Formats: sequence, structure tokens, C-alpha cells
Amino acid sequence: MIAIFVLAVSSILAQNHAGNATPVPTAVATPAARDESLPPSEGQARSALEKSTRHGEYADVKTSSGSVRAWVVYPERKDKAGVVIVIHEIYGLSDWIRGVADQLAREGFIAVAPDLISGHGPGGGGTDSAGSRDDVVKLIRGLTAEEVTGRLNAVRDWAIKLPAANGKSATIGFCWGGGQSFDYAAAQAGLNAAVVYYGVSPTAANLAKVKAAVLGLYGGDDARVDATIPPAEAEMKRLGKIYEPHIYEGAGHGFLRAQEDRDGANAKATKQAWPRTVAFLRDRLK
Repeated sequence: MIAIFVLAVSSILAQNHAGNATPVPTAVATPAARDESLPPSEGQARSALEKSTRHGEYADVKTSSGSVRAWVVYPERKDKAGVVIVIHEIYGLSDWIRGVADQLAREGFIAVAPDLISGHGPGGGGTDSAGSRDDVVKLIRGLTAEEVTGRLNAVRDWAIKLPAANGKSATIGFCWGGGQSFDYAAAQAGLNAAVVYYGVSPTAANLAKVKAAVLGLYGGDDARVDATIPPAEAEMKRLGKIYEPHIYEGAGHGFLRAQEDRDGANAKATKQAWPRTVAFLRDRLK
């Protein structure tokens, strides 16, 4: 079948949580078929969600800063499962993030993707209420570290008490969410694992607070983020903590979402990074 090319018109640059520009691809090539053992790309996400046989639903989680809407997907298994909190990019709770959550459920985890700007959008809404991607970026930039941590704590507390949960928990985050995933490992002592997709590393002071094992997955052509890896790796090693960074040559920032970009390098990185992610989470959440 002929691949369908979808032109996505959006702003060329968005800011991540550190205030640095992140390029947004202006064209997304959507192949007619996808490897179902991998998360969908951005262009495949809606179709993947429509075809999924797993049970996904929205839930409202009460927090000290208002109710947070979360997308929850359950695995098809008899025994109890570990919880993975999916921390979205600076683009909010998108179809792609929900697609990643669905893929995690396919791998046997209870996936919970909170919309961290719930209540901050027009009319008290969240990502869905924002008029554009740029509006979502502005709302996320307005979140304080304290509010993000408080909301993640409430979501985690709610999720690990679900009847189908085994009490263990991890985070996985992308771009802005990748940095938040690493930061949350420092803020929440009860976390069992954290996965960081192309997010900047915390300060040395925060690294000292990390108790969870951390897996980092980065594009080789992402100098701004990659510059934060060696100092974090050295400090975590000095402290005797687990931090496993992996850099994929030729891949760019956001490679898991933009799998069709960079002449196959992003797709290759995805095929290597995702199985590593699943194995890491299974080992820590069993």
C-alpha cells in the first residue's frame, strides 16, 4: 500500500521545560501499517487507539490543586500489574501519549497518563480545551515544579491502590515529561523506576535524592539534552545509584513520536529503545 503523507501545520518551535527550543516536524509520513510491538508514531496514534482491544477509560483524580483528568489503560492479564505513569510532552495529553499508554498496557502494565494542565485551560479544561498546540505549550510552561510533583503524587497514590495493581510504580516521560520523570524520581522515594526519553537531567542536589533505578534514552543528534548526560552519569555513579543512559546515533529529539523522520534513524532508535524500556520496567515492577 502507498504510504499516506499528512501535512501537519503547527508552529516550528516549542519550548521545553528548561526554556529551550524544540523543533516540531512540519511533515509527518504515515505508513499504511505499523509494527504492533512498538508504540505508534504520532501519525499512527489515532488509528492504533481505535483498533486497540484493551480497556481504556478516563478517570478524575483529586489533588490539592484540583482534579486531574487521566487516561488509564489496563492490561489483559490474570494477576496484578505494576503501574506506569506516563508523563506527557510539552504538547499535553495527546492521542500519541494515549497511544503510548495503550502500548504499555499491551506489555502488561497498568498505564496512567495524567493531563497535568487539567483545570488550567479555557473553562477549567485541560489539553482538549486549548485552542492550539502553542496554547498547550504556554499552559505547561505555567506549571510550577511543586504543582507537578503534587499532581504526580496524587496520581501515583490513586493508581497503586487500584484493585488490579501490585503496589509497584514507575514513571516514563518524553521531552518535557522526560525531565519531569527524572525529577520525580528525586521527589518520590517510593518510586521503583523511572524512564527518561530525551529529557534533561536534574541538578546534582536532586540526583542525591534519587532512589529509583533510572533508564535514559536519547537521540544522538540532540546536543542540548545530551550535554546533561555525562555529569548526571558521573554523579549517579559516584553516589552508587542506577542510571543507564543509551544514546542512539543519528536519531533526533522526539524520536519515539517522530519515527518516520531522519531517514530511518528515528525508526531504528525506536526499535532498539522500546524493547529495552519494556525489559527495564518488567524487571523493576514484577
